[in-house]
Amino acid sequence: MAIRLEESLEIEENFTHLIDGKLEGSESSFPVINPSTESAFAKCPDASKEQLDKAVIAARAAFNGWANRSYNERAEMLRRFGGAIVEHTESLSELLTREQGKPLVQAKSEIQRAAAQYDRITRIEICPEVIADDDSQHIELHYRPLGVVGAITPWNVPVILASGKIAQALYTGNTMVLKPSPYTPLSTLRLGELAAKIFPAGVLNILAGGDELGIWMTEHPDIDKISFTGSVATGKKVMASAASGLKRVTLELGGNDAAIVLEDVDPKKVAPKLFAAAFVNSGQICAAIKRVYVHESLYEELADAIAEEAKKVKFGDGLDPSSDYGPVNNKMQFEKLVDLIEDIKQSGAKILTGGDVPDRAGYYINPTVVVDVDDDARIVKEEQFGPVLPILKFSDVEEGIRRANDTRFGLSGSVWTNDLAKGEEIAARLQVGTARVNQHLGMSPDIPFGGAKESGLGREYSIVGLKGYMEPEVVHINKDSIE
Repeated sequence: MAIRLEESLEIEENFTHLIDGKLEGSESSFPVINPSTESAFAKCPDASKEQLDKAVIAARAAFNGWANRSYNERAEMLRRFGGAIVEHTESLSELLTREQGKPLVQAKSEIQRAAAQYDRITRIEICPEVIADDDSQHIELHYRPLGVVGAITPWNVPVILASGKIAQALYTGNTMVLKPSPYTPLSTLRLGELAAKIFPAGVLNILAGGDELGIWMTEHPDIDKISFTGSVATGKKVMASAASGLKRVTLELGGNDAAIVLEDVDPKKVAPKLFAAAFVNSGQICAAIKRVYVHESLYEELADAIAEEAKKVKFGDGLDPSSDYGPVNNKMQFEKLVDLIEDIKQSGAKILTGGDVPDRAGYYINPTVVVDVDDDARIVKEEQFGPVLPILKFSDVEEGIRRANDTRFGLSGSVWTNDLAKGEEIAARLQVGTARVNQHLGMSPDIPFGGAKESGLGREYSIVGLKGYMEPEVVHINKDSIE
């Protein structure tokens, strides 16, 4: 990796990969930066190509034994794993805050929600489906595990996303090699330490590394499926790389989610909800609100109300209990946002609040609300993935729907109105994977999640997501006698 550790850094903890049931380090390492201070606080082992090969071989060797276990046996181990995560909530939360930046209370929520997935996902029944049954034949559709799953997770909610992939892949009988983001690898590596005490060797392998490790995984001939969550640009590279071996892929990619606000809502009541859904995790959520389209009759009042919400909150170090929001996670994303804000200023759009960078250490961007912005502006066309929100005006609902859909993204969207029937009608016309009325965020292991257009391929979670980790197989029984 390009970044190297300062020689003066003193390491308090040791971090290791999980490979074939054993914890091991690497000859090389890279620094993990605390985004609240811009300083390295830990070294992370950097997995070699040989270590990846070793992990894949172990996963392949463990596959038959794991796949032959019953759903109940696999579920019991996964629930034990979830319980172990709960027991280590405090230490995992602090580590997550230090590497990701989010406030400690939000980190604890992430750990708890991640742990809950192991219980909820393993209570979904996967049964054969009867296609035909008559005097001459009985036909069923069965689902069997694919083999070795390679999972690659991002830095915004690393423990939740790693846990969702682990639970789905292992419950359905696959084994796994998982790579967390190099910006937030440590809390996921800690999951590996807990997993080593619960799962048979080779069933779950967790290796940290940079982009090169991800490329090795997507190209590896003995990995059968790639489950990737991240940017659209990287997702396209993953798909192209995986195509050489016809790997199955699930891609949960970025979004540029629109919220359409109709004229019948109370701006003061809806503003806090819109603000929370846009600025959660400092705007670093793929399915957060990225654009708000407001009917002209309440445009100025609602924009001002959202700006007032932004002025109330405190952005600060995640370990400071008074912080409502943390910094942007990494320097690359920080510099992208600074460039976007400069583009906003040059375009002539109006910034109601924010638009500046605090004079302090850390990747902080003051919450920024923008109005009078053109549809072709970068802040509208691109996914900002940070605490910067454009608010746009529309005259009639048909115009609002058209502009909301005028994007290459299609992750999710929302409609805000007191007329629920009208809200449902408009929501159904949004070209997205998930459309909501009077809310925007809210994922559940019971509900399929994924994107339309360039926001992804396939679905995670629910019975739909679980089947994406399996191969459908037709079992056709001919009842005619062969005597």
